[in-house]
Amino acid sequence: MKPRFSTHEKIDAVQQFYAAGNISQIEFAKKIGISRRQFQRWCKKFKHAEAADEYVPFGQELRGVSTLYKDGEEVIKWVKTNKLAEEQRQALVQIATALSNDLKPVARIKPPKICDEDLLAVYPFGDPHIGLYCWSEEVGEDFDLDIAQRDMQAAFQYHIDRGEDTKRALILNVGDFFHAPNMGGTTPRSGHVLDMAGRAPHMIMVGVRILRYCIERAAEKHEIVEVINSVGNHDDILSYALSIMLAEIYADNPRIIIHAQPTTRHYIQHGLCMFGATHGDRTKDQSLPGIMATEQPVMWGETKFRVFFRGHHHHDSIKEYNGCKVEQFRTLAPGDSYAVGGGWLSGRDLKRIIYHKQYGEVARATCSIDMLRPMQ
Repeated sequence: MKPRFSTHEKIDAVQQFYAAGNISQIEFAKKIGISRRQFQRWCKKFKHAEAADEYVPFGQELRGVSTLYKDGEEVIKWVKTNKLAEEQRQALVQIATALSNDLKPVARIKPPKICDEDLLAVYPFGDPHIGLYCWSEEVGEDFDLDIAQRDMQAAFQYHIDRGEDTKRALILNVGDFFHAPNMGGTTPRSGHVLDMAGRAPHMIMVGVRILRYCIERAAEKHEIVEVINSVGNHDDILSYALSIMLAEIYADNPRIIIHAQPTTRHYIQHGLCMFGATHGDRTKDQSLPGIMATEQPVMWGETKFRVFFRGHHHHDSIKEYNGCKVEQFRTLAPGDSYAVGGGWLSGRDLKRIIYHKQYGEVARATCSIDMLRPMQ
């Protein structure tokens, strides 16, 4: 019996195919149990990796895609969205803001005595998926909220203990920090049902606890700590709420800077270095340098070493374009049942990258999941 795929699963398959880059259509089609011709139709219908989200206005949910073809060529595409979802998100942001106003700020954290003013440490969190549930019998490894907290905090502490004493640090969450944005455990745009490790409030509590641990350990080591929470396709509303809440928690700590602007892309500058951050589900890699130059022309003109950081596909990749590199990262979390079932596997680690004001990247270190296990 041939496998049946939902629209979401077809889109995901096309995304995975283009992300892999080293497999033919016939090999990929065989891998997921369909014919090459059928997979070619999927690729044509959904364009490239970001086809579904590319046509969905931000803040709205995908309800369906209809396409008119003439002589085998696409003439027009209709994307059905749910405008009510956008209004609900706006209301949730307002609620999160109001609730955060009552949070008691954390007392000032004592700064380090020594730090190198020329250096910036970037700690990229590749798609942590806090709240994901995995069963070892199904995917080869257990994973839940307790394991997620243990792994994230241990990996971050590994870098803090062994890292350079830089003046600035950037904790960079490239999106999908939380596995799901709602009580039902479904993705916001496609409605895909996710494997959840617990209730949504418990997931949020653990996620906040992890980020606070990392921020406060970083503030003990670095004079200035900046935090970016990119908007993921799994946690678009929660990413906003997370930044709003953290800004209130650390309101009395001027050395901790939370980039809480409600945008899908953020930028910072460090001497001749320029950094962009986005999740990557709504943009193509080759478009990011142009977007960076258009949105931040002054910063672009003042810099020489430019990097756009992104996540979404859970594997390491560095692509160099004119004037800018685009780098994506692995995650510490294992693959869920859907990913493992489709054979979409990747290594798991957390990195630390050091940048010099005048010379760009000067060092990097990796803490893999295999390094963590003996230490726990």
